[in-house]
Amino acid sequence: QVQLVESGGGLVQDGGSLRLSCAASGRSSSSYRMGWFRQAPGKEREFVARVDRSGGTYYADSVKGRFTISRDNAKNTVILQMSRLKPEDTAVYFCAAAPAFALGVSPRDYSYWGQGTQVTVSS
Repeated sequence: QVQLVESGGGLVQDGGSLRLSCAASGRSSSSYRMGWFRQAPGKEREFVARVDRSGGTYYADSVKGRFTISRDNAKNTVILQMSRLKPEDTAVYFCAAAPAFALGVSPRDYSYWGQGTQVTVSS
């Protein structure tokens, strides 16, 4: 079992920045591929970014160049640094853990999920 707790969401103006954190705990949590997803009202949950145990990253086109995902395996923490935020980034953001062999771009790849944190970008 892996437990995930997100923090850092909030309200920010168009063009602003936010930093989301995900604290992981549980058995071998540092061995998982970690991802961030988001879900806006009335929409499906969508992939945002993922990071491998070794630090390799992959981003959705919609956030590439604006968001940065990183992890600290010693602290079992995953960070999503978001900059140049847009109103269309407004959503609940979820941290998730997938087995290392998973491709990691679909929600189906992920076994564990946090409770989510709200990000609202005002225009």
